[in-house]
Amino acid sequence: MAAGVVAAGVLVAPGASAASVAPGADSVQRGLDRLVRADGVPAALASVKGEGKGGRARTYTAGVGDLATGAAVPRDGQVRIGSNTKTFTAVVVLQLVAEGKISLDDTVDTYLPGVVRGDGIDGRKIKIRQVLQQTSGLPNYTKRDLQPRYYEPRELLDIALEYESEFDPGESWAYSNTNYVLAGLIVEEVTKRPFAEEIDRRIIKRLGLRHTYFPAPGDATIREPHPKGYYQETPDAPLRDITELDPSWTWAAGQLISTNSDLNRFFTALLTPGRLLPAPQLDQMRTTVRADYFGKGARYGLGIVSRPLSCGGLYWGHGGSYPGYETRGGATDDGRAANVAVTVQPTDKAVIPHVEEVVDTALCRRR
Repeated sequence: MAAGVVAAGVLVAPGASAASVAPGADSVQRGLDRLVRADGVPAALASVKGEGKGGRARTYTAGVGDLATGAAVPRDGQVRIGSNTKTFTAVVVLQLVAEGKISLDDTVDTYLPGVVRGDGIDGRKIKIRQVLQQTSGLPNYTKRDLQPRYYEPRELLDIALEYESEFDPGESWAYSNTNYVLAGLIVEEVTKRPFAEEIDRRIIKRLGLRHTYFPAPGDATIREPHPKGYYQETPDAPLRDITELDPSWTWAAGQLISTNSDLNRFFTALLTPGRLLPAPQLDQMRTTVRADYFGKGARYGLGIVSRPLSCGGLYWGHGGSYPGYETRGGATDDGRAANVAVTVQPTDKAVIPHVEEVVDTALCRRR
């Protein structure tokens, strides 16, 4: 029986019968099934890696990959990972710090003189560390309703500079995609290479992330097997297929496409000194400030988020919200890793904690 149907042109998410919890299903599978059955997400995917270098890896799916056809969810399918991209961007900046090409205590004007100016905004007063830690006070360019078209990175920065500063640099914390577009521009200025090439050369190829890539300009598709992504105006509105979308409006803040398993590999490697970052730069990345935006107990480092676990300790990751997809996950210092994706950006904000609960379950379970 098809789990998704088209009724009068409206896509309908699978109901309880299509997402019933299998007897004996493990805790992660039960969590994904509940996301589909109770929260109404079209599909949910997860990848979980056990403790240590040889920890067992498992993948999970629930729901349907295409509501129009009822096609199955591709196991470990590609999704748009949104703001997880910020961690990749921060890694590149910190690698350049380790190479002596950038200093975290330099100002933005050191690399982009005269570029960052606006109402209460002065690149001579904003440090690179503050850009990565979201303490710069730069307004978010997404305050403007953006159109579904191609955007140049500098255009996104210029949109942000039309707005007033949120606060003086270092005086508070506020999430802003503008910080990471600016970080990408600094990478390009320092390396004299396209930002996407630096991500590919320094991280993707180094770790062998075979299913991760930075879409080329104008590429609105997802290359490999993937579940469709859906948009919903309100919790009661119909779902609309929004899989193909020009991603340039997020650039260094959110443009990457990947899989849950590749994200597990990335975050596990990141927490291992010497794999991506030398110990001093990894320590800087993990120096955090309070970030309630990400939930109770969450703290923000340099492009990375720490969250407490119900079983004690914490995990490091980021998460991403992108039209069509929501991702959460990360890794622990002892090598456990889990990432979960759902195929709609929830308009009911109660759904996001349920996704995070599955991550917590995966990282805390002992079987």
